[in-house]
Amino acid sequence: MKFYFPDSQDMVSPTYDFHRDEYSPLRVRQRDDLYAHEVLADTPYDGILVSKAIVDGSISGAGKYSESQRARIYRLGVRKYFRLPDRVETLGDNGAFNYIQENVPPVTVEETLDFYEGCGFDAGVSVDHIIFGYEPASGLEAPNQEWAERRLLTLRLAEAFFEAVARRGARLTPVGAAQGWSPASYADSVRQLQAIGYKRIALGGMVPLKTPQIIECLTAIDDIREPATQLHLLGITRVDSMSDFARFGVTSFDSTSAFRQAFMDDRRNFHTADADYVAIRVPQVEGNSVLKRNILAGVVSQREAVATERECLRRLRSYDAGSTPVTRVLDVLAEYETITKSTKTYLDAYRRTLEATPWKKCDCCLCGRHGIEIAIFRGTERNKRRGFHNLSVLAKKMSRPPTQVETMRRDCG
Repeated sequence: MKFYFPDSQDMVSPTYDFHRDEYSPLRVRQRDDLYAHEVLADTPYDGILVSKAIVDGSISGAGKYSESQRARIYRLGVRKYFRLPDRVETLGDNGAFNYIQENVPPVTVEETLDFYEGCGFDAGVSVDHIIFGYEPASGLEAPNQEWAERRLLTLRLAEAFFEAVARRGARLTPVGAAQGWSPASYADSVRQLQAIGYKRIALGGMVPLKTPQIIECLTAIDDIREPATQLHLLGITRVDSMSDFARFGVTSFDSTSAFRQAFMDDRRNFHTADADYVAIRVPQVEGNSVLKRNILAGVVSQREAVATERECLRRLRSYDAGSTPVTRVLDVLAEYETITKSTKTYLDAYRRTLEATPWKKCDCCLCGRHGIEIAIFRGTERNKRRGFHNLSVLAKKMSRPPTQVETMRRDCG
């Protein structure tokens, strides 16, 4: 099972000063900052996925690449741009989430193939149009006309894409996109893509589905899937179910979930092999918009906020060094929650994190290098490093053999 990490220009600065919370004045982001595969000793993914919408922008707005970055990826190619190890594969797609509200995709097959060839991808997904809905009982009969039109359009574009790749003699593997709203409709999409000639097929629109629903679709697909056909799950991370997915021909998936949970989730910020922990929130007085508004409104004393913020960091570092008891750390964190007008308290969760000291038990180089800093929810440099740590944990979970319980569940269907 291969894991592809979707790119969103996620990098960290190796020279960032955590004690001063500032960058080096000599830093040049694209030259000096590092990707996860450059920071971690073991590359935490088998490939990267890059969307055309991220690089070129789309109808919904500009992408995440500046003009100079866009020119650079076209000039160097995706592999050199990301400074990828040889074994890491590259996969391109359109970023259909960016135009989900449109009646038709605002990008042509030729434009998509220009992007894939221009950047030198190993493989590229055909243009698709997402169907966000699931009605298993409807079979091949679409619950509404829009869903039916989106599925047929996705198949027509897949056929045109396959023909364009062959006509150009493009040096990339074409990946057909399949959309559906039921097990029967997904299976029929895969059947038609196989008839076109696709050996790799990406299943889209499954992000909102529960695991049993995905299994339902994969079971129906398996009835018509040719032995050589490989399936990719777009946007799906269900580690506990990957061995089940693999039985139905799933050979790869992509997701940002483990990375984004580091700073987007309310509770599951720091992952380990057996548990997840809350990161310790110490918002920056100068960087937190809510706190700044309260200071300007006179609700919060800036002097008091800065002093308590610094004391939180000092006690956390002292605790990591074994010089301060957990109760004193929690006391100042409680005080800072009051000052920052936090709408909820995390103190019980903080105690669990601090007492477990998961960063001390982790063998990834980030935890070894930064200690408790990586468990502090504060600014992009700490948060993204914690996200990279989570990716390393995901990689280990994917590579470990199934437990006896997991094997029994699989064997029992």
